[in-house]
Amino acid sequence: QVQLVESGGGLVQAGGSLRLSCAASIRTSSMYTMGWFRQAPGKEREFVAGIGWIGSSTRYADSVKGRFTISRDNAKKSVYLQMNSLKPEETAMYYCAARAGGLPATSGGAYDYWGQGTQVTVSS
Repeated sequence: QVQLVESGGGLVQAGGSLRLSCAASIRTSSMYTMGWFRQAPGKEREFVAGIGWIGSSTRYADSVKGRFTISRDNAKKSVYLQMNSLKPEETAMYYCAARAGGLPATSGGAYDYWGQGTQVTVSS
């Protein structure tokens, strides 16, 4: 059974930064491609960033390129999302997701496991 636990969310002013973490309880985390998604109230879930199991393959939503950075530490079975220059419209629940192998996918349906989410609130 794969479990993902997100942390690091909170309240931040516009222009500020947060670093989200996702701890995975899986046997061999290095074989999983990881992704971050977010969902704001009344809106559909959207892809934010993804990282391949080696770590060299990353993918970002156009809206976050240059501001967000996804990384992973396979030894710690963790993935991170550094978010800089946050905007109020990025207020959402942020979810970590995992899929067995493959390249980072932008569709949530491609991922097999999901965390419970961590709330990010950006004040104006």
